[in-house]
Amino acid sequence: MSPTTARVHAQPKPSGVTSHGHVTFLGAGPGDPGLLTLRAVEALAQADVLIADPPVYEVVRAHIRAGADTPLQPVEDEPASGPERADDGADLVMRAARGGKRVVRAVAGDPGLDSDAAGEMLACAREGITFEVVPGVAEATGVAAYAGVPLRDAAGADVRFVDARTADGRCWTEIGASDATLVVSTTLQSVGADAAKLVSSGRKPDTPLSVTVGGTTTQQRTWSATLGTIERTLKSAKVLPSADGGRTVIAVVGERSAPAHRDELAWFESKPLFGWRVLVPRTKEQAASLSEQLRSYGAVPSEVPTIAVEPPRTPQQMDRAVKGLVTGRYEWVAFTSVNAVKAVREKFEEYGLDARAFAGIKVAAVGEQTAGALIDFGVRPDLLPSGEQSAAGLLEDWPPYDPVFDPIDRVFLPRADIATETLVAGLIDMGWEVDDVTAYRTVRASPPPAPTREAIKGGGFDAVLFTSSSTVRNLVGIAGKPHNVTVIACIGPATAKTAKEHGLRVDVMAPEPSVARLAEALAEFGAGRRTAALAAGEVLKRPSEKRPQRRRPRSV
Repeated sequence: MSPTTARVHAQPKPSGVTSHGHVTFLGAGPGDPGLLTLRAVEALAQADVLIADPPVYEVVRAHIRAGADTPLQPVEDEPASGPERADDGADLVMRAARGGKRVVRAVAGDPGLDSDAAGEMLACAREGITFEVVPGVAEATGVAAYAGVPLRDAAGADVRFVDARTADGRCWTEIGASDATLVVSTTLQSVGADAAKLVSSGRKPDTPLSVTVGGTTTQQRTWSATLGTIERTLKSAKVLPSADGGRTVIAVVGERSAPAHRDELAWFESKPLFGWRVLVPRTKEQAASLSEQLRSYGAVPSEVPTIAVEPPRTPQQMDRAVKGLVTGRYEWVAFTSVNAVKAVREKFEEYGLDARAFAGIKVAAVGEQTAGALIDFGVRPDLLPSGEQSAAGLLEDWPPYDPVFDPIDRVFLPRADIATETLVAGLIDMGWEVDDVTAYRTVRASPPPAPTREAIKGGGFDAVLFTSSSTVRNLVGIAGKPHNVTVIACIGPATAKTAKEHGLRVDVMAPEPSVARLAEALAEFGAGRRTAALAAGEVLKRPSEKRPQRRRPRSV
């Protein structure tokens, strides 16, 4: 337990003394959920009540304790307005704290720079309500860092932070006369006017500046210009005029925002799949690790389940097989999927068994993902394919039955109801008896919501990752065929063949059949597109931003 956590657990109060709750003023940072501190995550997990405006709620929602009240969020099928909805955050904080609740008041950026939070802290202090402050990454510094604009270097410099919306004439005169690096919080439509104020106050028109909108999120965009050219630059980029002109931006004025520095230091926006919407058609459980890897490349994954996993219609076959494991019926158990491992593990738990039941039995796994699921279960596989991670690859390394060395000639093969017969036939040819058992059923999932279907067919996604032939068939079946601008990435030759049979052009194929290598291959493809665009002097666009009349078919 951390010292800050220890302090917030109040000692029981004597009878007759009113017990107040506790308030944590928490900084949610500038937008990237990954910038939340460990203490912030801890506080969210302990909260009874979360008071956060909708944009901040989206940043912290993954860490909220189940059952916590979130009164500022609209309830589905209920109007957003109403008696409680009309209350402001401060009233909700005080009411919950007076009721003895543990309250988290989450604000954008850092609470120390939020004037409303400061007022709420004073209100708590005056009523004797204990509170703590969990600092967050301030928008001004966080956005500049993600834009690749360092605010100081070895030479040192004065750094001034300015909110253009509240700055008065004296402030503009002072910062215009200085040579400090300025970090200006303003709006997109006001950048040009603010730049003109700085010039009229003494700054040179050729002073470099950078302007960043959507900072620290995958919607981030940064423009480099000078005080004298920024208005023209934004209009040339067709950013202005815009209905989003009121969006907050961070402008950094001074030599450290020069374009030459950004070319070298723009680490975030130069990620290979930055801003790409990538469709991940897998089950929710299977998609998690793949989505996390895609995010590391700057992508925005969208998980659309195409199959659902259900128990077999008749469980007796699995019951007999699991009992056979315990009684020594098998020499080998072969796992061909993560779902097969999960099905056996669940059956073990049903019988009160654990990984010790595999003692004395050899275990084979078709690939790294399946092996990982076994290791999580406490079982280290004895056999993995040395080459292709598939049923055929597993057969290449599987030893033939030898009555001298193998006291038992039987293999337990738990698998899906639609699995291929390749492994069964190959094992029989090598002299093994196979108990081919349906451990689970795969059924087509329900169609995704209409906006997702429209994005798939209309080119709203930049890429789609197919991890099996069934994901191709099922996605096309429940949502339609992806638009021809969408990059198609397949995990292996069999999946690519199915994609082509459905009229899809295959752009990317993993060098080996694993989801990690598939995501890596897509990132390499994105990096190649970026390099080619920069070499040609072209503006880099995501695939979904390009709608050519006709694309020449190309295959891997």
